[in-house]
Amino acid sequence: MPRHRGSWLVAEASERVDRHAFRWRPKRAGMNEFERVVAAVDERITPETAERERLAEVAALVTERAETAIDALPVDADVVQVGSTARGTWLAGDRDIDLFVRFPPALPRDDLEAYGLEVGRAAVPEGREEYAEHPYIKGVVEGFDVDCVPCYRVPTAPDIQSAVDRTPFHNAYLIERLDAALAREVRLAKAFLKGIGAYGSDLRTEGFSGYLTELLVVESGSFRGLLDAAADWHPPVDLDPEDHGTREHDDPLVVVDPTDPTRNVAAVCSATNVARLTHYARRFLAAPDESFFDPHDPDPLDEAAVREHVERRGTRPVAVRFDPPDVVEDQLYPQLAKSLTGVVGALDRNGFDVLRADAWAVPDDTPETAGDATWRDAVLFCECEVVERPHVERHDGPPVHVGEHATGFYDAYADDGESYGPFVDGGRYVVERERPHRTARGLLESALFEVSLGVQVERALREGYDVLVGEECVTLADAFGEQLARYFDPRP
Repeated sequence: MPRHRGSWLVAEASERVDRHAFRWRPKRAGMNEFERVVAAVDERITPETAERERLAEVAALVTERAETAIDALPVDADVVQVGSTARGTWLAGDRDIDLFVRFPPALPRDDLEAYGLEVGRAAVPEGREEYAEHPYIKGVVEGFDVDCVPCYRVPTAPDIQSAVDRTPFHNAYLIERLDAALAREVRLAKAFLKGIGAYGSDLRTEGFSGYLTELLVVESGSFRGLLDAAADWHPPVDLDPEDHGTREHDDPLVVVDPTDPTRNVAAVCSATNVARLTHYARRFLAAPDESFFDPHDPDPLDEAAVREHVERRGTRPVAVRFDPPDVVEDQLYPQLAKSLTGVVGALDRNGFDVLRADAWAVPDDTPETAGDATWRDAVLFCECEVVERPHVERHDGPPVHVGEHATGFYDAYADDGESYGPFVDGGRYVVERERPHRTARGLLESALFEVSLGVQVERALREGYDVLVGEECVTLADAFGEQLARYFDPRP
């Protein structure tokens, strides 16, 4: 089957005709207006010649340092620059240089880590040790953020021995396909995704990575081509750039890695962010405007503003505030999400009816902790419809006619001396029994560790936490004013 640039395949071919036949087609603005806006945006996001030259100088400097360090090692290795600055697709002001030091596949992991750190420290003398799948060096060289990452020089991407081994293959694949014109289109796509809050493959954002964005632009042919396609997306959406024929992924967006057919490049991309791109693609195509490329950064709310929102909504906020564990962001946020799900489930099961909820953490960015995985504050925030319930709750038992099971239910409550009933209502036994948790505060203070929590978040909570209810939640504005501003002004 021939591959058509920009063709977007739905999971079930039999559904394609119906979906396209009845799909709403958004209004598209004229090309002149579209080009006027993107030209203005392109002018401000494209690095100037001086910035490009300066970046090239620093990249050459750290590469030379790394190569000199490699020459002193008892092993053959090389250095390759990867990422957006290697491909000319970075945005003005983004000052990241990524160096990968490739070692032979037969080298033991311990030696890879030791040699990698030695080279990294030479390339980035003021750098610090960070850890992903294995340690690497991260730091600043003459104003540029530099990562020096060791990996294995495997023959193909499917032969990887560590997750980072794929990156040089991604780099080579895109360099062969990107020219100056397409690089411009990539920059526009990245700026647009940043503006709508969908850019970034970290586990907090769950959005579009740089590699994924570049693949989508290459396949669709342009920024406008990507928007035209995204405006008509009907998940699950599949794209297979090299026709590997492997679509064994259960994700809203599947982009089969052209260098590794077993991997979905878009696996981290949440259904929310896929839908977000569709929404804003339609809006921009209908009425192009530079504001789409500007991230929404609301002014933080103060206590009075939080109080006003809560009073206007008539809801009852509940929060669990604690000192978060010192782990990297990609470890913390999945654990916060798991913990929030557990808390929301417990509140709902006990009748407190959560309207909406979110979890936030604030990094400790004081000078002495800058760059470390330290956090100053964290909160699980739940907006409930009620925070108090009656002393009793209705508990429906089995139909009377089911015999032994019904008799067992009746006998369990008939003589407990506390329940109302059992009585018969509509053919089944019913009791009105004492509610285990009459208030949301009581539930969270006495039974928090009975819900599913992230492992390290649970450890942090066991060190102590505060439960805030109603008016008390306005005090969250001191640390979470910006997050609360976003919460009370929700956008697609």
